[in-house]
Amino acid sequence: MSVLVVGAGPTGLTLGIELARRGVDVRVVEQATEFFAGSRGDGIQPRTLEVFDDMGVIDDVLAQGIPVPLTRVMIDGRLYDERQRVRNMAPTPDKPYPNPWMLAQSKTEAILRDKLAEYDVHVELDTALQTFNQAENKVTAMLSTGETVEVDYLVGADGGRSTVRKALGIAFEGTTDESLRVLLGDVSVDGLDHRYDHWFAHSRNPMAGIGLAPLAGGDQFQFGAPLDDDQLEPTLETLQELFDRYAGPGVGKMRDLTWATIWRQNIRLAARFRDGRVFLAGDAAHVHPPTGGQGLNTGIGDAYNLGWKLADGNDELLDSYEIERRTNAARVLGLSVELLQKYQDGDEDASDRGEETQQLDITYRDPADRSPIASGDRAPDSPLIDAQGNRTTLFDLFRGPHETLLRFTPGTPSDHPHAIDVVRANPTDRAYASPDAFEYYHAQDGDEIFVRPDGHLG
Repeated sequence: MSVLVVGAGPTGLTLGIELARRGVDVRVVEQATEFFAGSRGDGIQPRTLEVFDDMGVIDDVLAQGIPVPLTRVMIDGRLYDERQRVRNMAPTPDKPYPNPWMLAQSKTEAILRDKLAEYDVHVELDTALQTFNQAENKVTAMLSTGETVEVDYLVGADGGRSTVRKALGIAFEGTTDESLRVLLGDVSVDGLDHRYDHWFAHSRNPMAGIGLAPLAGGDQFQFGAPLDDDQLEPTLETLQELFDRYAGPGVGKMRDLTWATIWRQNIRLAARFRDGRVFLAGDAAHVHPPTGGQGLNTGIGDAYNLGWKLADGNDELLDSYEIERRTNAARVLGLSVELLQKYQDGDEDASDRGEETQQLDITYRDPADRSPIASGDRAPDSPLIDAQGNRTTLFDLFRGPHETLLRFTPGTPSDHPHAIDVVRANPTDRAYASPDAFEYYHAQDGDEIFVRPDGHLG
């Protein structure tokens, strides 16, 4: 089995890891000449943290990031309020990562590249996909290096301007609104407390202002400010002017602008996620507003769903990728657009949406029964105690590329290589015990529940 992944952002890297750890011959190519160095998608949602736990990178992500900080709201130069952007919740046995985590996208990508390298797979920079064609049993791709590559499958994880999607002629349905333009980037600010998020605005329009969120591992902030002049360029001078306008002259001196871009409201969804042996994932398949922090997380979810299916190679199984992930992307796009509209309408509670933005409620249940595989909700975690009295969890046992068969107080042995027997007590003749798991899985004695490699119930 061989796969060519085009694009080395979070989606492409996650897919590379998922394939490599299953023994698939995978290459990850990237047309850029150097790795991305900005913060961009810096919000990691709880479901993505669970994915990172399974992939074995959660410790690095937690060590290098920070929780969502308190926001200081400054109106007309005075402290108006201090508030949490998101509702912080305590971990529970079934949800060990209940809160978002903040980490610059460039650092997330570096962690994923290091993990990919453990499988002796390295991102190939300055290597663009030029053309490709499909046959019944292979894809032939031509790279900018002059190399011709033959693989079983090709995946376009190459962003909103995807070469792969355009070559397939797949419509990118949606809208672009040039009237809303926001300057985004990373900058250091002398005189601004790095322990807080900051929002500066005027009382005449408190929802229009400049926001600065601290980035972990240094003194930089990610900023966002609206642009009302088409002639403004994403420079340090432009940013200082906007900061002085909303915060007031002398509040802070900006320096070291390391990344900047102008975001335009571009909300789109690919008409199809699959064409024969070619697949789309991440921004190549869906482009989100930044509201709700869904874009990076949805792309990683695509890769996590697709990886094990590609490794299996079953065509019916691969058909389920589009059914499951396009439905989810459409739902998440709708949520992001709704949140964006609330911000534009001045709704101060727009960010408080609980589990809707955490992606813990993703389900692959299909009312139309189109999916060729049994699919369902996210499999929760649960504490376990083994026969020797050692404490562990279901996530500890799920970790890895395998599927799992949960057997609740079974009456017979199982020959499944990854069967876990869950009982209500802790007798020595059972491998694991946990009364909590029965509650979390709504299970009865004798039930058997299949947990897919991507942590969803079969």
